[in-house]
Amino acid sequence: MLMDRFDELYPRFDESGRNMIRTAYNIAAEALKEHKRSNGNPFIEHPDAVAKIAYEEIGLSAECIAAVYLHEATRFVPETDITSAKFSKDIYTIIDGLNKISAIKPKDTRLEAENYKRLIVSYSRDPRVTVLKIADRLEVMRSLDMFPKLSRERKVLETMMLYIPLAHQLGLYNIKSEMEDIYFRHAEPEQYRAITNKLKSTEGDREKLMKQFIEPLKQKLIDEGINYKLKVRTKTALSIYKKMQKQKVPFEGVYDVFAIRFIIDCEEDRAVEHALCWKVFSYVTEEYESDTKRLRDWISNPKPNGYESLHITVKNREGSPLEVQIRTKRMDDMAESGLASHWSYKGIRHEATLDKWLTAVRRALETPIGSEGDPMAAYYEDEILATPSQDVFVFTPSGELRKLPAGATVLDFAFDIHTNLGLRCTGGRINGKAVRISDKLTTGDVVDIMSSKNQKPSQDWMNVVVTSKARNKIRQKLSEGEFAKAADGKELLSRRLKNWKMELDDELTAALLKKMQYKTINAFYAAIGDETLDVSTVKEMIIELTQGANNTPTPAEPEAKPKAFVQEKGSDDILVIDAKNVKGIDYRMARCCNPVFGDDVFGFVTRTEGIKIHRMSCPNAARLMDMYPYRIQKVKWSENPSSGNFQTGLRITAALEPYVINEIMDIVNSFRASIRMFNVVENDRQGTYEITMKIAVPSSLELDKVTSQIRNLRNVIKITRM
Repeated sequence: MLMDRFDELYPRFDESGRNMIRTAYNIAAEALKEHKRSNGNPFIEHPDAVAKIAYEEIGLSAECIAAVYLHEATRFVPETDITSAKFSKDIYTIIDGLNKISAIKPKDTRLEAENYKRLIVSYSRDPRVTVLKIADRLEVMRSLDMFPKLSRERKVLETMMLYIPLAHQLGLYNIKSEMEDIYFRHAEPEQYRAITNKLKSTEGDREKLMKQFIEPLKQKLIDEGINYKLKVRTKTALSIYKKMQKQKVPFEGVYDVFAIRFIIDCEEDRAVEHALCWKVFSYVTEEYESDTKRLRDWISNPKPNGYESLHITVKNREGSPLEVQIRTKRMDDMAESGLASHWSYKGIRHEATLDKWLTAVRRALETPIGSEGDPMAAYYEDEILATPSQDVFVFTPSGELRKLPAGATVLDFAFDIHTNLGLRCTGGRINGKAVRISDKLTTGDVVDIMSSKNQKPSQDWMNVVVTSKARNKIRQKLSEGEFAKAADGKELLSRRLKNWKMELDDELTAALLKKMQYKTINAFYAAIGDETLDVSTVKEMIIELTQGANNTPTPAEPEAKPKAFVQEKGSDDILVIDAKNVKGIDYRMARCCNPVFGDDVFGFVTRTEGIKIHRMSCPNAARLMDMYPYRIQKVKWSENPSSGNFQTGLRITAALEPYVINEIMDIVNSFRASIRMFNVVENDRQGTYEITMKIAVPSSLELDKVTSQIRNLRNVIKITRM
């Protein structure tokens, strides 16, 4: 029966509260019966999931749960009658606030977190509105994969800029951590995989450290009659990544990846709780050397959002720093679950706690995030409001999200919308203000392009744009006349070369262009076509270059660059890896991720092919660790690189410039690397080359040098490892 369902879902509420939710649900189910989610499922699944978060993970009241259903019903079907059921005034206030927030368009908010937040606050006469909006966003992030790419990118950006900082400010740490994790998984998938796989592979080490840590303290705690349990608290993958970036260290260099947490079980009396926490603190610091500069006493002085705990950093027996957190069960429940920790409280006590917390929420909402007046300003460990530095996110007047590289201008935006609009662009309006084509864009801008049929691109435009699409289209338009001349010049030179009985191969052509200072082959042919370059001069230059090459002494054989080949099976690979307790077993580098000496790696014992070595960031790593943990083998590289090379793949997107291919090849050949496969596909629609190549390198250090140099080329848009 329906009644049984609501009794089971909301046991904490009394019958009148469950009846209120039941009525609201029935109204929503009827109003939303024709509506579907992006995955085709009934839309009622969304308010069901939000209501569950609000009840189980935040601990809000029955009025809030009812408001979730009624908000969705009236948002999609405004004519829905919700007055006949005679809900309380509070519910109507919450519904009104949620509906107004949902009506906010990106072009109104410009996605500036503080402006958006002010709008939310102005629509939230009841602070529960904001808390419900955070619950709604958490459900959206959990369902992110169902949304189209454009919508997904917008939601990820909004969450990073607004909802993660809001959840932190309001003390909803579990929600904040989960949203951070989802954001990181979508924004930096390879880094996310590498760190989460590293955490999985070192989980046993953390458990072992915890057991070693508590061993000398056990008897003292037993003698004092202190009941406790230990828990390992691991940082989120995003927090670890930020530490790695900020401190410029690898994963192993982040010493506070995890903390050992004492959770003391005692009566809920603050005097008793404080005394026990400090007693455990004294035992820990007697046994282990502590860093007093890193002592954080949030028991004597709790954080403004109610967080209580003692934090201390000590050195274990090996001299490694270890963070220790000491708190009681009540403190831990409050820190982990916030208001939900008070489920067990009934009646007046629960309502008093709810009112006190919501008052703090209102106070926090009225203060700009991170400002001096923000009660949580001192506790932001990271720059949680920072936008991705490599991209800006801007909107069309209709609210469509567009992603452009940092430094992009109004003219770049025009070409991103459509080539013809870019070619006719005369300026634009940013957030309603008239601007020039060269004005730069910032995240959240709403951009409207102005154009004229009489406008034509000029050479100066090349100094205005930063995107390859805009650059290529401008160059293409400017070169239309040049192409005709180039065709004539090419035909003329071909006839003369035939008469001279000469050949002009790719290598000689590249040398000729460099010597005569032509940036492109078309410019070279066009110069011949319009007679600014005499073909006889070209002949003389060819003879000079050919004779110079013939007179160059051949290097002695030992000095020639060796052409090394990767052995898929041989003993050379075994020399590179030093794995314990698996001597005599064959090793192979996994083809799915092509590890290179120096990469973070692990071994996977196969049935027939020995041990496959995978990178920690391999797309298959998480699946292998989850499904076959008993086959995972810890491996490490030997101290010195193998004499052999390792093959790896690179995928490059570059502007459609002929010389960029030569530049890439030159870079590879300038390091201890050799090209094994090189494939180029022209993408005329995007104006790019899509290049895939396999190279052989002795180590990840050499690979980093190659990729760094290629990435710095002006016409290279993106480079990723395959």
